[in-house]
Amino acid sequence: MKPSPSAGCSYDFKATGYPFRLYSGTDALERMPDEIARQRAQRAFIVCGRTVARKTPLISRLRELLGAQLAGVFDEIDKDTTRSSVERATQAARAAQADILIGVGAGSVIQGTRIVAILLAEKQPIEALVTQYPDHGPAISPKLLAPKLPIVNVLTAPTTAQNRAGSRMKDDATARGMEFFDPKTRPVAIFWDTDALLTAPPQLVRTGAATIYCRAVMNLGAIGDNPLVEGDRLHAYRLATGALARIADANDVAPRFDLCAATLLQNRESDDGGSQFARHWVMRVAYAFSTAVISIYPHVGQGEAYTALIGTMLRRLGDRDPEAMARIAAALGVDGVAHAETPHRIADRLEADFRTLGMPVRLSTLNIERERLKLVLEHSLRNFNADPKRDFVRERDLLDEVLQQAW
Repeated sequence: MKPSPSAGCSYDFKATGYPFRLYSGTDALERMPDEIARQRAQRAFIVCGRTVARKTPLISRLRELLGAQLAGVFDEIDKDTTRSSVERATQAARAAQADILIGVGAGSVIQGTRIVAILLAEKQPIEALVTQYPDHGPAISPKLLAPKLPIVNVLTAPTTAQNRAGSRMKDDATARGMEFFDPKTRPVAIFWDTDALLTAPPQLVRTGAATIYCRAVMNLGAIGDNPLVEGDRLHAYRLATGALARIADANDVAPRFDLCAATLLQNRESDDGGSQFARHWVMRVAYAFSTAVISIYPHVGQGEAYTALIGTMLRRLGDRDPEAMARIAAALGVDGVAHAETPHRIADRLEADFRTLGMPVRLSTLNIERERLKLVLEHSLRNFNADPKRDFVRERDLLDEVLQQAW
C-alpha cells in the first residue's frame, strides 16, 4: 500500500534550480570587481533611478570600485518601469557597448534592467516580444532565443524582482502593463550590501514590507503545497512578521536583510514547484486590484494598495475558499470561530497590524478619485497573471461592488 501524504501536502512535483551568487553583508559590494571579471566582462553598465544616483553615495561608490570596468550609467528609470525610460536606457547601454548590466535599486529598476537586456538582444519590435493574451486560450509568451548580457542586481530595498525571469513595464500612453518572460535574464549575482540597503528611506522599506507581509500571509492559505514550497512559505512568513516591528528604525539593517531573504524564498516557491502566489480568490483579486491602482496612480506604492484593499477582499471573498481561510487563521492564531466568521477575524487582525505600521486600510485615504475606480476595474479584468482562466469577467458586477466597498 502506498503511504498517504500528510493533509494538504503533495509529493508529486518538479523543482528547478537556477545558479547565481549571493553576496550579503558588510562591504559585500567590494566583491563586485571580482564578479565582473568572473563574467569576463570589461564594459559594465549601471541602470538605476534618479534618487539612488543623486541622493545617495551608492553610484559614486560603484564608480570607484569598478574604475575602468565601468562603461556608463543610466539613472532615469521611472517608477513602475515606464516604457519610455526603458527604451532610453537601452539606447544608452547600446551606445556604451555594454557587455554586462548592473541593476541598482528595487523593483522598478531591477525589472527595467532585465527588459534592457532583452531589447539589446532581440531584433523584433517590442509588441512582438511581450506576452500575448488572446481572447480565448492561454497566454502566449514568445520564445526570446537571443543570448542576453549577464545581469548583476544590487538591491537598495527588498524586492521579489531580485531573481525572477519575468518583467513588467508600463506603457506611458495607456498605463497598461507589458510583460516579458525570459529565463536568460535571471541574474548571475545578487548583492545585499549593508550600506546599499540602508540608502532606502523607511517609508520605502515600510511599503515593501507591507507587500511582502500581505503575500506571505495570503500564501499560508495555499493547499496542496509540496514540502519544499511549504517550507519556503512558512519561513518567508516568519521572516516578514519578525521584520515588521523593526523597520521604523532607519539605522537597523537587520529587518531589511530579513525581508530580502523573505522575498528570495517567495521567488523560490515557483522554482520549487509552487505557483507565484496562492490561487485563492482573496489573493488573486487583491493582486489584480493593487497592480491596477499603482499603474493608474504612480504616487501609490504597492504596499499601500494592498493594505487598503485586503480587509475588504477578505470580508467579501474569503468565504469562496473556506479551507484556505482556515489555514491562514490557524497560522495567525485567530481560528476557533465559525467558518463564516474566519475571513472577518483575519481581516481584523491584518488591519490592526497595518494601522500599527501607519499603513492605510481604505482606498479613500490614498488620494485617488473614486470615479476612476471603474478604470481600476477594467485594468484588473485584464490581469492574466491573477486570472489565467478569465473568471473575473464573469464576476464583473461583483468585483465592481467589492472595489467600491473598499473605498
